[in-house]
Amino acid sequence: MSSAHAVPSAGSPSVPPSNVPLLDLARSNQPLRDELLSAIADVIDSGRFLHGAPCRELEEAIAAVCHTHYAIGCASGSDALLLALMALGIGPGDEVIVPAFTFFATASAVWRLGARPVFADVEAATLNLDPQSLAERITPATRAVIPVHLFGQCADMDAILKLAARHKLTVIEDAAQAIGATFGASPAGSIGHMCCFSFYPTKNLGGLGDGGMLTTSDAALAERLRSLANHGMSQRYHHNMVGINSRLDTIQAAVLGVKLAHLERWTTARQHNAARYTRLLSEAGLDDWLTLPHDAETGRHVWNQYTVRVRKGRRDALRAHLAQAGIGSEVYYPVPLHRQQCFADLGYVVDNLPQTELAASEVLSLPIFPEMTPAEQDAVVVAVIGFFRGHAHGIVANGLPQPTSAASTVA
Repeated sequence: MSSAHAVPSAGSPSVPPSNVPLLDLARSNQPLRDELLSAIADVIDSGRFLHGAPCRELEEAIAAVCHTHYAIGCASGSDALLLALMALGIGPGDEVIVPAFTFFATASAVWRLGARPVFADVEAATLNLDPQSLAERITPATRAVIPVHLFGQCADMDAILKLAARHKLTVIEDAAQAIGATFGASPAGSIGHMCCFSFYPTKNLGGLGDGGMLTTSDAALAERLRSLANHGMSQRYHHNMVGINSRLDTIQAAVLGVKLAHLERWTTARQHNAARYTRLLSEAGLDDWLTLPHDAETGRHVWNQYTVRVRKGRRDALRAHLAQAGIGSEVYYPVPLHRQQCFADLGYVVDNLPQTELAASEVLSLPIFPEMTPAEQDAVVVAVIGFFRGHAHGIVANGLPQPTSAASTVA
């Protein structure tokens, strides 16, 4: 490797970290520990473990972040998807189009209501729902489409909304990984008819357990969602519909209220880490083997994951190499939805969704958590380069990179 491909680092190289986790929740929560414990103690003292003031306050705060009129708390992101479909009356005989390359919950919510999940392909660049594939799958039975803002980047909502309007489809955003992202000037959560968020601990805004939220600016829809999440009650012990028990508890709401104040700082750190990865890996000359994540620049990417694509069948070997070096990584997602055993009766075959199949064989997510240090990131980059290039010029004996010039150093 020539000096032009050496990985820059700020200042003198330090001892490389012996372990770089994929995510470090303890490092994220520790600085907030006293504030979190105080918020939890306030809930304990209030005795309002459900429907307490922090629940209302968080809903108002999330609605403000998303530029919507309403936000409705629920027990999880999975329940948010289910409630959104229930609010539309989705059921047997209906079809809902979802991307095949996403987490299971997006499709399972459709299946649980007796409707048919219809799997569409994804774009090669962004791995988000491909509008052309969506258009090809719309039938008279199609009721809704769920575009997923995968890894923190919004899907092509202009194209999706145009198709939905033409065919009178409801658009449910799945922004489980994308709180704070935008499409153009519009925040995730405000673009479709309603939106689903997850507060699972590993999300950009994660709780100390499960939690979810729906957003909408439709008053009637908001009222229906709130009722459905509370057993379908209009008033206590009066049930106008059959709902489910899916409440965001007050302790989780209080915790999330504390964390929300830090979301912008964490997002900025993720964006910095993503830009630094892209710069360092681009300079490494690995184009024959590695495709870096594509930022469509149609809005704000919040980088829930930094997902590279490893070509030529080398993905699993690279992951094993990283693990041997003490570096965490993950494959989101190794088995696309149309090949899950529980959906076998839908009759999909490999050739139906070529971009999805290719992505599932190539994707690998690298650590990008906000508290990640430059030394940890250097260790990841050096390990990736080492896998493809071996110990070449520019990698010093202790395993950390040397700056090639003052101009190439990175803070």
